[in-house]
Amino acid sequence: MTKNLMWLAALVWVIMAAGHALADKNEILTITVADPISPAVAEFVTDALKRASDTNAACIIISLDTPGGLVEATRKIVQAIYACTVPVIVYVTPSGARAASAGVMITMAADLAVMTPGTNIGAAHPVGAGGQDIGETMAEKAVNDMVAFAKGIAQRRGRNEKWAEQAVRESVSITADEAVAKNVVDFVTQDMDQLIQKAHGREIKGKGTLALKNARITQISQNFRTKVLKTISDPNIAYILLMIGLAGLYFELSHPGAIFPGVVGGIALILAFFSLQTLPVNTAGILLIIVAIILFILELKVTSYGMLSVAGVVSLVLGSLMLFKGAAPQFQVALGILLPTVFLISGFFVTLAFLVVRAHVHKPWTGADGLIDEVGVVKQIDGDRGKIQVHGELWQAVFVEPASVGDQVRVQAVEDLVVKVAPLKMAVEP
Repeated sequence: MTKNLMWLAALVWVIMAAGHALADKNEILTITVADPISPAVAEFVTDALKRASDTNAACIIISLDTPGGLVEATRKIVQAIYACTVPVIVYVTPSGARAASAGVMITMAADLAVMTPGTNIGAAHPVGAGGQDIGETMAEKAVNDMVAFAKGIAQRRGRNEKWAEQAVRESVSITADEAVAKNVVDFVTQDMDQLIQKAHGREIKGKGTLALKNARITQISQNFRTKVLKTISDPNIAYILLMIGLAGLYFELSHPGAIFPGVVGGIALILAFFSLQTLPVNTAGILLIIVAIILFILELKVTSYGMLSVAGVVSLVLGSLMLFKGAAPQFQVALGILLPTVFLISGFFVTLAFLVVRAHVHKPWTGADGLIDEVGVVKQIDGDRGKIQVHGELWQAVFVEPASVGDQVRVQAVEDLVVKVAPLKMAVEP
């Protein structure tokens, strides 16, 4: 009896699972990528593709508009597209959008590539820091690697391998209609509804026939974590966090016990380090920024007449310019952010160093040391001893020369709370 119940329960579970799978086949998942291809974006896309596979959706549609991005993040997305068990459609939209650089690889890797009229695809030539061409030897290696990557994608999806190579080597870019004519994408549609109508009934190699009629559409939005990662992975935000962190720790080290600057600086540095690990960081840039901080600290200890501060500012500027070696200009710190930040941070360091040095060399204002060379008035005399008033206080005094009550005297030294004084007319002796 127990065995029969177990078999019945298993049968019910199988039927329910099958029913759930069939129901999921009526769902179309959609996501929107309208950003540079960064590690945060790659994580968002791969998670969505995994969800499509896990729920056995009818298909997943990626609405794409990107200027390009990091090669490693692009490879991660392409690998996830290959691994997805349901049809993947990449839709370059809206009109005026582009699938440039990394977007070329992602679009061609899709089971079905679609574009909106007025969009373009191409310009996949690899570039170096700030968008400039990289060195000849490295450029050849990078281009050949990217060509092989692009041709491999085109070959797997039955697309135009020759054009894929041209897009990398010659940075060619074509319109939506030209892309269809050259067998780069499958077709052009005006909107999402028309895309679903045209895609319905198409045979997808290894994944069956698309059945999209009457399917419900579910939009996958970026969660809070993805939004935060995408925000702090912006090179401008990462750079600002790094500068705030260094400034906070510098202030804390210069003024121990302030606490608040140290806490803010520590949090900013942690966030900066997290974002830097997702970006193409140039080690030389980091080292130059660290050298700049060391020079600013040395300014507090060494009398350099400002030379260390100047060297620190130069090192900070060079380090900031070299900090990111991104594969595209969008992974560089914008000059509109970099220059004001360098100016403010450098001004902060230099001003703080100036105040600390001035405090070190300034004559003490309070305590026993603050009495040296001060002028007081004799209030009481008893031989060579007496009392004087200085700083509004009465002090026991020893007179090195005779003086009278009411005379002005200058403090020469302080020993055991007794001041040694001389008449004001005498030269101050050590």
